[in-house]
Amino acid sequence: MKPIKKVVVVGGGTAGWLAAASLARHLSPLKNQEYSVTLVESPDTPAIGVGEGTWPTIRNTLKNLGIDEFEFIRSCDASFKQGTQFVNWHTANVNGEDSSYYHSFELPRGMWPTPPGPYWHHLQYQLGLPYAEAISPQPAACQKHLAPKSLKTPQYEAILNYAYHLDAGKFATFLRNHAGEKLGVTHLLAHVQSAQLSESGFIDSIITREGDSICGDLFIDCSGFTSLLLDQTYQIPFHGVSDTLLVNKAVAMQVPYADAEGPINSPTLSTAQSAGWIWDIGLQSRRGTGYVYSANHTTADEAENTLRNYARATFNQSQATPAQPDIVDHLEARHIDLRLGFREKVFHKNCVGMGLSAAFLEPLEASAIFLIEASCNMLTELFPQHLGQLSALEKKYNAVFNERWHRVVDFIKLHYYLSRRKDSDFWLDNTEVSSLPDTLKAQLAFWKHYPPSRFDMPSSLEPFVRESYEFILYGMEYHSDYQWNAGQLPHLEEARRNFQRIHQLSSEISDVLPTNRVLLQRIQNYR
Repeated sequence: MKPIKKVVVVGGGTAGWLAAASLARHLSPLKNQEYSVTLVESPDTPAIGVGEGTWPTIRNTLKNLGIDEFEFIRSCDASFKQGTQFVNWHTANVNGEDSSYYHSFELPRGMWPTPPGPYWHHLQYQLGLPYAEAISPQPAACQKHLAPKSLKTPQYEAILNYAYHLDAGKFATFLRNHAGEKLGVTHLLAHVQSAQLSESGFIDSIITREGDSICGDLFIDCSGFTSLLLDQTYQIPFHGVSDTLLVNKAVAMQVPYADAEGPINSPTLSTAQSAGWIWDIGLQSRRGTGYVYSANHTTADEAENTLRNYARATFNQSQATPAQPDIVDHLEARHIDLRLGFREKVFHKNCVGMGLSAAFLEPLEASAIFLIEASCNMLTELFPQHLGQLSALEKKYNAVFNERWHRVVDFIKLHYYLSRRKDSDFWLDNTEVSSLPDTLKAQLAFWKHYPPSRFDMPSSLEPFVRESYEFILYGMEYHSDYQWNAGQLPHLEEARRNFQRIHQLSSEISDVLPTNRVLLQRIQNYR
C-alpha cells in the first residue's frame, strides 16, 4: 500500500493554518524529512475574519503547538473570554431594562461535589439569583471586568476557566509564522484551479493557475465556502439547515474604544434584536461587532442601521464625555452571506474538509474554531500510515462529525426556541415547533420531567456538555414540573452552604483578580 507522507493543505486562514500546524507538530517534518506538510493559498482571497471567539480547548491546542501564551496574546490583539452573556434573549427590553443570563466557562464540577442544578431549581426563590450567578463567581468577575487569572498564574493555567477573543486575521498570520519557522510547514502562494484524480478517484495532485502541479498523499480542504475539493472536485452534497436556523446574513463592523484605558469585557455580548442578534467582542485595541440576521425578516440596510445604532449607543456609554456623533457613521461595514449547514461527508477518499469547506453553523456559540480543533485532533490521533487505512477512517470520521454537526444545530436552536419574545415574526418563527429537530424535541420533552443528566450526553465527543445545556435551560427559565422529595436531594444542606460560599467568593473576587485591561497591559510589558 502506498504510504502517506505528503500532506497538502488547500487554503489558509484559521482553518488552514491550524490544520497545517497540527499535522506538522504530529509528523515533525523538520526531524523526519520523508514527511512534508505544504499549505497552498491564494494571494488575493480575502478572509471572512469574523471568527474572533474561542473555547477553553484552544489553550491546550496552542500549548501543544509549542506556542508561548504571552507571545500569542501580544501578537493577536487577544483578550480573555470567560463565556457569553445573552442579553434580551428570554424577553425583549422592557421599559429600558435588559434581561440577561450567562453561559460561563467555569463549570460547576470544580466547586460542586454534586450537580447543583436540581438544588438551585429547588432553592431559586430563596437564593434570589440567576443560575449562573448562584453556582459560580465567574459572572461576578465578568460584571467587574476582571481577568480569569493573574500574571503569576502559570501560562495556560486558570483561576477561572477561560478562552480568548482574538483578531482572526492576526491569528492566521501568527499561526503561519509559527508553522513555517518552528514546525517546518512549506507555504506556497498560488491559485488552485483543479485537482488531478487517479483512476480510483483519489487526488494525486492539485493544479494551479500558474501551471504548477503539487502532488500529495493526503489533502486537507480549507478553501472556505468555495470548497475547491469537497464541492468542486467531488460534488459532496451540502446539507442546509435553514429550516431550523433562520439567520442567513451578517454585517460586521470594527468599533474603536472611546477610552483607550477603559474596561474590556470578558464575556462575548450577544444582544438579541428583532431579526437576529448582535455580537460584541472586546479585544485589546478595539471591539468587534456584527449583526447576524435573517434576510427574510429585515433588509441589509435596516440591519446595518441597527448595528450602527447599537455601536453608537455602546460607544457613548463607554466614555466620560459625549462622543463625536460622526465616528460610528464613518466606520466600514462588511456584509457577509451565511450559508448554514454541513457537508454530508467531510472525509472522502484522501481528502478531508475543515472549517467553512466542511460546515458553518452560525457563530452564536463560537463553535467554528473548536470544530477545527476537533477535526485536527481526530486526524492527528488517527493519522493513517497508508492509503489502505483510509476507507475505515473515512467511515469513522464522517460518523463522528455528522453527529457533531447535528448536536451543534440542536444546541444553537435551543437558544432561539426557548425565547418568550413575541415582538417580531423572526422570534415567532423561531419558536414554531415545526422548526425543531426531532432530537431536540425529544430532549425538551424529557427535560420537562427530569433535569439534564449524564444519560443525556453519553458520548465523550459531545461538543456541548451537560452543564452547557443547564446554563441555557435555567438561564432561559425553562421551568420543569420536577417534584422533589428528600430522597432526591440528599445533599440539600451542603448545597445551601455551597451557595453561600459562592456568594461570598463573588463579593470578594475583586481582591483576588486584576482587571482584564490591567493584566493585558502587564502581559504586553512582560519580557
